[in-house]
Amino acid sequence: MSNESSTIVQRLWNYCNVLRDDGVSYGDYVEQLTYLLFLKMADEQTKPPFNKPSTIPAELDWKSLLSKDGDALEVHYRHILETLGKGKGMLGVIFRKSQNRIQDPAKLRRLIDLINDETWVGLDIDVKGEIYEGLLQKNAEDIKSGAGQYFTPRPFIKAVIEVIRPQPGNTICDVANGTGGFILGAHNYLSKNFSLDIEQKKFLRFNTFKGWEIVDNTARLCVMNLYLHGIGGEESPIIVGDALASHPGEHFDIVVTNPPFGKKSSYTIVNGEGKADKETQTYERQDFWATTSNKQLNFLQHVKTVLNINGKAGIVVPDNVLFEGGAGETVRRKLLQECDVHTILRLPTGVFYAQGVKANILFFDRKPASEKPWTEKLWIYDLRTNQHFTLKTNTLKYDDLVDFIKCFNSENRFERKETKRFRGFTYNELMQRDKVSLDIFWLKDDSLEDSANLPDPDVIAKDIAENLEDALEQFRSIQEDLGKV
Repeated sequence: MSNESSTIVQRLWNYCNVLRDDGVSYGDYVEQLTYLLFLKMADEQTKPPFNKPSTIPAELDWKSLLSKDGDALEVHYRHILETLGKGKGMLGVIFRKSQNRIQDPAKLRRLIDLINDETWVGLDIDVKGEIYEGLLQKNAEDIKSGAGQYFTPRPFIKAVIEVIRPQPGNTICDVANGTGGFILGAHNYLSKNFSLDIEQKKFLRFNTFKGWEIVDNTARLCVMNLYLHGIGGEESPIIVGDALASHPGEHFDIVVTNPPFGKKSSYTIVNGEGKADKETQTYERQDFWATTSNKQLNFLQHVKTVLNINGKAGIVVPDNVLFEGGAGETVRRKLLQECDVHTILRLPTGVFYAQGVKANILFFDRKPASEKPWTEKLWIYDLRTNQHFTLKTNTLKYDDLVDFIKCFNSENRFERKETKRFRGFTYNELMQRDKVSLDIFWLKDDSLEDSANLPDPDVIAKDIAENLEDALEQFRSIQEDLGKV
């Protein structure tokens, strides 16, 4: 991040510490910044050299906020949020169901002044984007907020995009886009690696990307993020809703996604006695290979259905998707048969803000109907064994993924070479494994054989906590199932 960006991020973030005394969380703070930044930039665009007509009525614009103080400011701000939330397009998504979380008018006035001190449109796209990304990352780092599950570490995103190699004119989708990291990663790759002509630039901005996000607050942060990076126009490229509910009726050249962690889809119901209960949610879709309440298996099936023929996918999946029986085995068999499942990157622990997750990135290409299985050889890169990362003291960096990118060999992945961490397994070898498990590892864990190589105590404690959390989740799942018998 540039010095200019980090200075502004720090200045804005420091003010959050003042608001926390009033019970305003990091997440609420970033949300309020989103509303106010949008109003400020919309106002700047009405001035020279832009001179654009405002999409926001005069009585609800930035100037109307600057002219008020005290209780009148707080009342007017609430009125702005409520009214704009009924709008359409990007405006409607950003302000949908918006509420004022800053109850002290003096502190709201101070935040407005902080934003008013910057000329946001005057900052170039990279700087604006960096500032907002910096705020989102700080929000994700606050474990209590739970926002981490919507923020994919950027080194992963960069590596995934680099091996998939999107091309100008491709359509790119994220079916669970969180704060928009994969879309931004692809946009950055296309902008910096190709000399785009006017039509290509127009397509990149308005027609390349499509995303789904089920959580209103997260969708709002994402749309603002895209807006700051120059993606989208009047209409929002992000749809607020459940991507799994039905097929969208369109297909994409590339799908890159990190669906939310957690095995089961469920929703809360309240019975006649006022008691809340959780109902397991399954998706009865004719285009799915298996009906299951396993959210991750459903996302994997959904990704396959929305890909164009010969389209490419990169999806983050937890370990259970690789070995679970029943519907899991059905999905794996079908995926290996109907798609070219060519690569798995086994991820280390301690790299996601959501705790207790052992995850992988699964890469596959959708193929036309064929009697012969499309998967010939699955290559697995083990970045997990004997690797110890943390979110603070030893964070995973892009350099840690360079060897994987080299082994992937995007230029010709049919000429790959085995290394210590990279191995290939034929279709027949996979079929002979119990339940067609793709949970394959071959490296020895040094810490099991040599006590001198044990990781730091905090890493061991974290691993134990993650394993316990995973076990608890499985027990809860069993308990839920037993309760329905």
